[in-house]
Amino acid sequence: MNKLRTSTKWDAIIQQIDDYRYLIPRTYKSGMLVDAKLISSPELMQSVCHDLSIEQAANVAMLPGILTNSLAMPDMHQGYGFPIGGVAAMDAEDGVVSPGGVGFDINCGVRLLITSLRAEEIRQQLEDLVLELYKSVPAGTGSAGPVKLSEKDLDEILETGSSWAMKNGYATQKDLDHTEEFGHMPNAHAVTISERAKKRGISQLATLGSGNHFLELQRVQQIFEPEIAESFGLFADQVCLMIHCGSRGLGHQVCTDFLARSKSIMSKYQINLPDRELACMPINSDEGKEYLSAMSCAANFAFANRQCISHFASNAIKKIFGQDTEINLLYDVAHNMAKFEKHQVDGQTKKVLVHRKGATRAFPAGHADLVPAFQKTGQPVIIPGDMGRASYVLVGTEKALEESFGSVCHGAGRLMSRTQARKGRVAKDVIEDLRKAGVIAKATSREGLTEEVPEAYKPIDQVIDSVQGAGLAKRVTRLKPIGVIKG
Repeated sequence: MNKLRTSTKWDAIIQQIDDYRYLIPRTYKSGMLVDAKLISSPELMQSVCHDLSIEQAANVAMLPGILTNSLAMPDMHQGYGFPIGGVAAMDAEDGVVSPGGVGFDINCGVRLLITSLRAEEIRQQLEDLVLELYKSVPAGTGSAGPVKLSEKDLDEILETGSSWAMKNGYATQKDLDHTEEFGHMPNAHAVTISERAKKRGISQLATLGSGNHFLELQRVQQIFEPEIAESFGLFADQVCLMIHCGSRGLGHQVCTDFLARSKSIMSKYQINLPDRELACMPINSDEGKEYLSAMSCAANFAFANRQCISHFASNAIKKIFGQDTEINLLYDVAHNMAKFEKHQVDGQTKKVLVHRKGATRAFPAGHADLVPAFQKTGQPVIIPGDMGRASYVLVGTEKALEESFGSVCHGAGRLMSRTQARKGRVAKDVIEDLRKAGVIAKATSREGLTEEVPEAYKPIDQVIDSVQGAGLAKRVTRLKPIGVIKG
């Protein structure tokens, strides 16, 4: 057994299993029901041991009904209750659901559009394209979108997600087939959404928001699995568009609403945990069912939001490069969700509720939940990095299904807080540094750039090395940013 060396208390507690796996034994603190397993590397562990994310992973192991392990991915960093990068599966019969295990940005997720264009072909018009995308997709806090919704429209979106987008000309059946859950979470009842949440969301469809959300033009820089890449429609120097956003103010309000009630709910069911941010409720309680319905509504809003953004972004690309430009959705994956799935637990097939908080589903080839297009390859796993370095397309493996409930990391993961990232930085310098790196950047605010500088994030290559080294996924392509739009 190797020894962790971080000069922190964790050196005496964490057991290093191999180069990519670390264990916090359930004997670490009273109340842990299972061990906590960390997927990481010696390099990445050096930073993660200095925030609260490891302690949070141990606390998650105390949630009633948790199965196998509390898990954290190599992009892990401190979050609300759960570490960002956390995965926990609960017994569907006697487990709990935790709003903090989903997060405030319900169904924050990422999708990748692939085009018939090559980066060399668009070089002269790249700035025009970035500007057209910026004008076509509103970004920033509180931004209003181009789709005007009635209250009836909003309720239908909350209950049907991307199906509403297809019905109204913003999507095709192929788009839905290439979206996790077909862009529609079941058991979503609009009546469970507060009027305040609806008021925050009704004007925000087809908007990007702020923070780490973005539109990013990318080129396929490197191909690792040629056959899989070809089946996905990916080729060298291809222009792609990555979209990263979630459920906007509506999802944030849903989480806020249920957390406000959590103290009385916990008391009612006599649940005691060391961190109030881990507030939870029995899955099969009235409150648990209500939260899951409201969460599904917010998730459906996010699916429809990304789909409508795709529609307007595709129109922007075609406006400059012609209506014959081919643009297709490779895949859309969710990051912040609690979902019922069937997994093998102790040799038996079991229905579980998988919390993925800043983690991505990664199902392997042959999985029953995948559409025919991905049966031979496995599900595309879209992993954004930062706006100066790279992103990746991966595919899931059987090992992920066995060890992490079919889950991997969701991105690079922050190294710096937003306050730390802003300190001493000027937006115009960030723009110039990105330009020197071959990236054209446009943002609605200075903070949208200074908070999101590349060095604020862990090196994406190290994170991907860890999930591949652990056998949870394999690289298909590496994507290099060439243009970015931020809130």
